Amino acid sequence: MYYSDRLASRYEVQQQLAKKAGRSTLLARDLKTGALVVIKLLSFGIDFEWEALKLFEREAETLKALSHAAIPKYLDFFEFNTPYNKGFALVQSYVEGKSLETELKAGRTFSEAEVKQLAKSVLEILIYLHGQKPPVIHRDLKPSNILLGSQIDQIYLVDFGSVQTLASKEGGTMTVVGTYGYMPPEQFGDRAVPASDLYSLGATLIYLVTGIHPADLPHRDGRIQFESVANLSPEFTRWLKWMTEPNLDRRLSSAGEALAALEQPSINLVPTISQPFGSKIKLRQDANSVEILLPSKGFSPEIVSLSLFAIAWNSFLVFWLASAFISAPMGMNLFFALFSLPFWGAGASMIWRILSALFGKVRISLDREYISRNYEMFGFRFKQPRHQAPRQEIEKLAIASFGNVSRLTIWAGTRKYELGNDSSISPSEINWLAQELSAWLGIPITKQ
Repeated sequence: MYYSDRLASRYEVQQQLAKKAGRSTLLARDLKTGALVVIKLLSFGIDFEWEALKLFEREAETLKALSHAAIPKYLDFFEFNTPYNKGFALVQSYVEGKSLETELKAGRTFSEAEVKQLAKSVLEILIYLHGQKPPVIHRDLKPSNILLGSQIDQIYLVDFGSVQTLASKEGGTMTVVGTYGYMPPEQFGDRAVPASDLYSLGATLIYLVTGIHPADLPHRDGRIQFESVANLSPEFTRWLKWMTEPNLDRRLSSAGEALAALEQPSINLVPTISQPFGSKIKLRQDANSVEILLPSKGFSPEIVSLSLFAIAWNSFLVFWLASAFISAPMGMNLFFALFSLPFWGAGASMIWRILSALFGKVRISLDREYISRNYEMFGFRFKQPRHQAPRQEIEKLAIASFGNVSRLTIWAGTRKYELGNDSSISPSEINWLAQELSAWLGIPITKQ
C-alpha cells in the first residue's frame, strides 16, 4: 500500500481511512505545516470511469469555493504516480470526530432534544450551501457523512463527492448519485434541488430516532412509516414527515424554512383560513388530540319532505293495522301483526333519520393512537367500534366539490371518515377543517 510513501513529496501517509473500488481515503501529515490532512484518491484502473473523474474534479472545485467552519477546507489537488498506483488526489483539512453512523453502530442513542440540535446544526450548514451562487446541493447527506465532535452542537458535513450545482446541471447530463434510503424520489429521476437535501436530512434523523435504516422501515405511498417505532412529540413527528414528504411540491422547500418550522412548531399550525363567521362547528385541539363536533343538520327541504312522508307512512300503518285487527278473524291478528313488522321498521328508520338530523351530532376524535367517529343525541354518546382505526393508517385528506356542496374525506386504510357532503357544512367550513387537520396530521390536502 501507500503507507510508507510520501505523496507529492509532502504528505506522509499515516493510515487508510476508507477504501472502495477506484477510491481511497487516507489520513496523512503535511510535512510542510505539520498538520494532519485527509487525502482522497481517485485511482486509474480497469474499472475507471471518466464520469468519476468529473465528479472528483467538481468536488475539488466546490470545496475550493467554500469557506465554512463545519466543512473541510480545500488544501491541494494534484496528480500522483507511485509504484503502486496513479491517479488524482484531493487534500482537505482533517476534521476530528466520529460519524453518526459510527456512533449508532457503537450503540449510542439520541434523545429528541439531541436530534433537534443536530438538525439545527446541519440546517445551518445547508442554508450556507444552498445560499451559494449557484446553490450547492450535497446529494448524499446521510449518517456516515455527518461527523460529531465533542459536543452535540459540533457538527461537520463531509464527503462532497456527489455534489451538484445548478451550473454543473446546466452544463450537460447528470449522474444519478446518492444512497438508497436517503435519496428523495426526484433524485432517482436525475433531478436534485435544495429540498432534496432536506429529504436526506429527514431520513437521517429518522434513522437516529429509530435506530433502523430508512429503507428497512415500512413505506406507504412513498412515505416512511416511522411513527410507531419512534417515541417523539407530535410536533417533531409532523416536522419529520414534512421533511420526508415524497412529493417535492409538498415538502419544506428550503433549509431556512425548515429551521424556522423546527424552532417554532406553531409555524406549521398557524391557519391561513380562519373559522367562518357564524360556524357552529366546535374544534378543540392541542399537541396530543383533536376533536371536531359537528352540529345537528337541522331542518332542510329533504328532512321536511321525509318528515311529511314518515307521518303519512306511519299514520297509514296505524289505520291499516287497526282496521285489520277489527275486521280480520281472531286467528289472523297475529299474522297481520307479524306481516306489518318490516313496514314498522321502515317507519322507525325514517323517524331515526329525522331525529338524527334535528338533534344528532357527530364527533370526530383523533389522538396519538386512534381516529374514531361517534354519534351523540340528547346527551348520549353512541360509540361505533367499527368506525375506529389506528391513527398511523391515516394517509390521505381529500376534498371533493359538487357545485355548492363540498366533502372532506379522511382516509385511514380502507376506512373513510366523511365530513360534509350536504348543505349543513359550507365549502368554507370544509376548507377550514381540512387545513386544520392537514397541519395537525402533517398530511397534505388532495383536491378531487
